[in-house]
Amino acid sequence: MSLATLPDLISTAQTTEEEFLRHIFVRDQMAEWSKQPLIMERAEGVYYWDVNGKKYLDALSGIYVVGIGHRHPRVLEAIRKQFETLHFSPPMHGTNPLAIQLANLLSEVAPEYPGGEGWTVKFQCGGSEVTEAAIKLARQYHRLTGNHGKYKIISRYQSWHGSTMGSLGASGLKSRKTVNEPLAPGFIHVFPPTCYRCPFGKQHPDCGITCATLISDVIDMEDPATVAAVIVEPIGHTGGIIDPPEEYLPILREFCDKHNVLLMFDEIITGFGRTGQMFAAQTFGVTPDVICCGKGLGGGYVPLSAMLCRRTIADQFWGPIAKNPGFVEGHTNEGNPISCAAGLAVLQEILEHDLCANARTQGARLRAGLEKLAKKYGIIGDIRGKGLFMGIEFTRNPATKERFTNDFGLQVGRRALHNGLLTRFDPHWIAIGPPLVSTPQQIDDILGLLDRSIGEVLKP
Repeated sequence: MSLATLPDLISTAQTTEEEFLRHIFVRDQMAEWSKQPLIMERAEGVYYWDVNGKKYLDALSGIYVVGIGHRHPRVLEAIRKQFETLHFSPPMHGTNPLAIQLANLLSEVAPEYPGGEGWTVKFQCGGSEVTEAAIKLARQYHRLTGNHGKYKIISRYQSWHGSTMGSLGASGLKSRKTVNEPLAPGFIHVFPPTCYRCPFGKQHPDCGITCATLISDVIDMEDPATVAAVIVEPIGHTGGIIDPPEEYLPILREFCDKHNVLLMFDEIITGFGRTGQMFAAQTFGVTPDVICCGKGLGGGYVPLSAMLCRRTIADQFWGPIAKNPGFVEGHTNEGNPISCAAGLAVLQEILEHDLCANARTQGARLRAGLEKLAKKYGIIGDIRGKGLFMGIEFTRNPATKERFTNDFGLQVGRRALHNGLLTRFDPHWIAIGPPLVSTPQQIDDILGLLDRSIGEVLKP
């Protein structure tokens, strides 16, 4: 085969055939995925079409990414326009105007500190890079402030902070960690605030918020002089949309202040309107020292993520070069002008059309619909989440919380996919996170397809 014939081969190939699929890795188990491969060809608004022409309602925003919908003209025009002037700037020597503009806009929309302290931004391409950068920031910050022994990172079981080795070390999913172990040292895990299935056998609110108070105990047991940061997702995703009690995050803020430990929020999923506010930090009324964000920032149009840190932390990286090397962290495509142009367009769309408010309104509609499904079928034990980031846990018996033994959640999720509904599904739960631009009718359509899928799985 010559290179001249390659374009024709690609354009006419049956891309679902195993011969072609063996040339690419996907995130699913390859042999299983190849039996019924999902290959998307185009998208518009809140819909996908696969290579066979089948239409899907995107109830997952791609993967919590496409907040303002697919093929948005504002973002496409911003990208096109930027391509005509500058598509890459040299990160070894500086930055570009778009990156500076986006950093300033992010500082404006981020949670406020007393006195208007502001934020400093480090751009990256993906969520894993950002959480990795946050870990490095915490350790370098303490070194610069004379606390050389502070290096340990406390995170939670069932969390997911990324697939690079540092972010993976902070993650708490055995299914993704075990195959890559041994991992880097310095990471300590605690139980998450899974109120529906409390690991301590307690019930909120008479539980003393043990899931939070134990973190202070862990810091004490490890020695506060060795702990650099606590990193949590405000609402955990991979554990089944772990929505903490309202006391949880304020308690973490208090303990981190007490022990001179940085509090870091992984808002890769929850940022940019997903929970009904620009950041989940604002939804819960707790401001961390570091915010890791991505996904919805670039809207899925380009790879883009950002780490925001308090100005007082960033200020420690200023100083004479003989004593202060600055923040030692960097990637080739950080602050890429094309990516930043897209990010600016996405943020402006969210702000001008108040898509955070729409997330709250449609999120309430979604929750009400899920509650109706819970009453109809009697197999939904818990409904969790905020805004347009919702999850339901399936139980054989809601009164006893007895779980299904047949991977019921996977069956429903796969049936939903067959019926043209894209969700995130697990053996025991399903998550829904449609675009922030979703209409009432589209929310009702999501609920209708989910209703149909549950009914078909339950049908004898």
